[in-house]
Amino acid sequence: MDEVSFNISQRQNLAAAYRMVDLFGWSDLSSTHISASMEEEGHFLINSRDQFFDEITASSLIEVGVSGELLRHNSELNDGIVNQAGFVIHSAIHKARPDVKCVIHTHTQAGMAVSAMKCGLLPLSQHALRFYQSIGIHEYEGVALDVAERERLVVDLGDAEAMILRNHGLLTVGHSIAEAFSAMYYLEKACRAQIDAMQSYTELCFPNDEVCQHTYQQYQQFPGYIQHDWNGLIRRLERDQPDFKN
Repeated sequence: MDEVSFNISQRQNLAAAYRMVDLFGWSDLSSTHISASMEEEGHFLINSRDQFFDEITASSLIEVGVSGELLRHNSELNDGIVNQAGFVIHSAIHKARPDVKCVIHTHTQAGMAVSAMKCGLLPLSQHALRFYQSIGIHEYEGVALDVAERERLVVDLGDAEAMILRNHGLLTVGHSIAEAFSAMYYLEKACRAQIDAMQSYTELCFPNDEVCQHTYQQYQQFPGYIQHDWNGLIRRLERDQPDFKN
């Protein structure tokens, strides 16, 4: 799958992802983060802690190494503050999974609610079946400031495209920014549907395992919709927030 939409750069795609996370109401002031790997091994782009998501542009993203060093930033746009929790989570995955080009982490209301449920994500909706029996679970260890937690994060994610961080939030990864965003969109919608269904106080209907497995396989066989969706979202930003490319 081609990473670049409309011939825009990796930086511009990542800036677009930040704007869209804010647009969809998934941001948490400056406390969550999205990263994208660079061509240089061990380098990735992420937000500076002193900027909100609706302020981020391609040139305001900072470049960080997997050892935690700030490699490059535009001092005229931000202070180049590396979010320690963001570094711990994102560096762990980029270092262990070179196939992953983007990591998205959120603290949404629905995501945090499902993360506190022992049952985890239930197969209650078509959206949820994209992750059927293929979602990681990472137990809560406190604010992710300890570098030692990186190894456990990687083990718990495995080769999945999504993970629930217990009592914390959601995380998705992708071979492109488009893939990681698509996974988060479906996961967030699945969590919202689960919360709404469980609040209905009526007996819930679960598809049988055969149907769940079949639907999961269908998602794996038709990845093209991901890029079509991303292209549409880029067009939306180009109309409404074109400064993301700056």
